[in-house]
Amino acid sequence: MENQAKLSKRIWLVLILLGFSGQLAWGVENQFFNTFLYNRILPDPRPVSWMVAASAVTAALTTILMGTLSDRTSGRFGRRRPFILVGYLAWGLFTILFPSAAVFRPVTLAVGMAILFDCMMTFFGSTANDAALNAYITDVTTEENRGRVMGVIQILTWVAILIVYGGAGLIIASIGYEGFFYAIGASVILLGLIGGLLLKENVIPEKPALSYWRQIADSFRWKNLVANREFFLVLIGISLWAVAQNIFFPYLIIYLQHYLQLDMLGSTLTIAVSILVGGIALAFPLGLLIDRWGRKPVALLSVGAETVGLLLFSFSRDLVWLVVTGILWLAPLTAWTIATSAWSKDLFPPEKRGQFAGYYLFFWVMLPMILGPLTGGWLGTRFGIPTVIDGQPGFIPTPLLFQVAALATLLAAIPLLLVKTGRKA
Repeated sequence: MENQAKLSKRIWLVLILLGFSGQLAWGVENQFFNTFLYNRILPDPRPVSWMVAASAVTAALTTILMGTLSDRTSGRFGRRRPFILVGYLAWGLFTILFPSAAVFRPVTLAVGMAILFDCMMTFFGSTANDAALNAYITDVTTEENRGRVMGVIQILTWVAILIVYGGAGLIIASIGYEGFFYAIGASVILLGLIGGLLLKENVIPEKPALSYWRQIADSFRWKNLVANREFFLVLIGISLWAVAQNIFFPYLIIYLQHYLQLDMLGSTLTIAVSILVGGIALAFPLGLLIDRWGRKPVALLSVGAETVGLLLFSFSRDLVWLVVTGILWLAPLTAWTIATSAWSKDLFPPEKRGQFAGYYLFFWVMLPMILGPLTGGWLGTRFGIPTVIDGQPGFIPTPLLFQVAALATLLAAIPLLLVKTGRKA
């Protein structure tokens, strides 16, 4: 497909519908799958870390394998479109099924079923969103407009999370977790199908001459690794940043509810207001800045700002300061995500965009969501506060998670400083 300097209204509508519904599903999975497992099945941070790690492995492997398959797909239904349509439908269905894990007994089986349902939801979500949609975005954008497009995608991410967090307390309080998951799953199915049916692709390129497995293996030959040196350096920086964020992020609502003693409404309000200012209000201006100023300067500044924001957040106790310091770490997170996602897409080989979207997920999701949550889970149990919730012994995570994450964030600057080439760098 030919890159377009100016996107049509149809393409924008497709990106908004698919981007929003996908981020709605990921927002629920990233926080409320974890919170449901902790509150309804077993109040121990370790099963949360196991579920996050299993989901991360599923996401990365799925995106590499299904992204490569989408690169090789041709026919009247398109290259990315079939994966998006089927993926969003199944994605929503497994979101609806997730809370049924709690009915299994003994509790170890319930934990196992929760992890299984999460992995199935992740398989279809990564096929549709991480592999097919990310490759499609790269197909239809250029280096000149990619930053602002990623800024809009980031706005959709924060809007989806804002709706999830802002409405979660009220929905869960009134109709329970089950009704909450049903509503989100149905929304993902509806919006995903509309967006997928509206999506049109132009001329589909010839599929690569190499076989499927040869195409994957060929990317790891030494000469190809060297040829894509800047891409992999950026990915290492992305991975180090994401490891730091995942030390605390899976336990964020658990920390607010159980350590700071905020109710569900107070917890969601804290995050919602921080997102409204630090995410939604700043995302598009940051996207424009990144297109004009460059990916590397914004990414490096984000590292320092994120470190300061997380440290200040860890010392905050009342609602006002939690919101203020929440903005101070959410704004750099927004800037970093837009800058590095645009930067990595700039470096995708044109004939392997789906496959390289998988490598992006490997570094952005799989490695960090294994190392980060396991580190956070260990810190939460080793240095956490022993507790009993609904008759189950467990641990409450402490501010140490945010302090360790703040220092770990600084490591992300090292590989980026080694990147020397590329106009947008």
